[in-house]
Amino acid sequence: MVGALLLVFGLVTIPLPGPGWLTVIAALFVLATEFTWAERLLEFTKRNVKRWTDWLGEQPVWVRVLFALLTAAFVYGVIVVVLHLLGVPSWVPGWVPLWR
Repeated sequence: MVGALLLVFGLVTIPLPGPGWLTVIAALFVLATEFTWAERLLEFTKRNVKRWTDWLGEQPVWVRVLFALLTAAFVYGVIVVVLHLLGVPSWVPGWVPLWR
C-alpha cells in the first residue's frame, strides 16, 4: 500500500516543482521488495540514469551549463503556470514579482 501511494503521489507531482521523480523512484524501491516488475523497472531506471549522468559528465562545460539553464527555465515556467492557474497565495509579499 505504501509503495502504491508513493507511486501515485510521485506520478501526480512529476510536472510540479519538487521531488516528483525522486518520489517515483522511492516508490519503486518499496515496491521492488514485493514485485518482480517493480524490481525490473527500478533496475532499468538506475541503468538509464547512470547512462545519462555519465554522458552529461563527459560533455563540455557549456553543454552542462546549457542543460542547467534549460532545466531552471522549465522549472520557472512550471511555477509561473501553476501560480497563474491556482493564483498567488495571499501570504506572498507584494514586492515579490509574480503574476497577481
